[in-house]
Amino acid sequence: MFEEILNSMTTFSPLIIYSVLLVMPFVENVFPPAPSDFIVALGGTLIVSGTINFIPALIITSIGSEAGFLFLYYLGTQTDKKLVRKGKVKFISVAALNTAEEWFQKYGMMMVLFNRFIPGIRSVISFFTGLSEIEFKKTLILSTVSAILWNIILLGLGYIFARNLNKIDYILSTYSAVVLSIVVILIVLAILKYILNKKKGKK
Repeated sequence: MFEEILNSMTTFSPLIIYSVLLVMPFVENVFPPAPSDFIVALGGTLIVSGTINFIPALIITSIGSEAGFLFLYYLGTQTDKKLVRKGKVKFISVAALNTAEEWFQKYGMMMVLFNRFIPGIRSVISFFTGLSEIEFKKTLILSTVSAILWNIILLGLGYIFARNLNKIDYILSTYSAVVLSIVVILIVLAILKYILNKKKGKK
């Protein structure tokens, strides 16, 4: 199946391929879970064949990633935290807000720097970065660095394993599963800590 996708992509013009590499990272950030990581890695395989070039591919994928991040960051800055605390924003719980703010106070800049390396919750990080009012200039620099580094890795995977697409899929799937498992455990522990602290406060 992967070979068929690759063969069909090689028939497209470079302009269409670059357009896909621009749009997919943006879509994945705003509407997860889109398979943007695998698509970008496929872009790396097309570098081997000479269909596209590395530097333009890196720039375009990074712009798409960053545009998606900043879009959700902006939405976060426009969300009224008072409404969240009153329960008026249905998709954000008060516990989630408090947990996110606690994390961003401690690890905000690191979470922004490594946001692209945490599949599954990139959009959450983007949104809460804005909601937590993390400084825009620092956010822009760190999120851009994150996008560039991650896309270098993805394009590199495609370049190295151009003849073994199943290997790329296995690496990305395994990485995502491990990272998501760790993130889920950390979130559960953080929520439990918040609940316990709240109960102690009432006593």
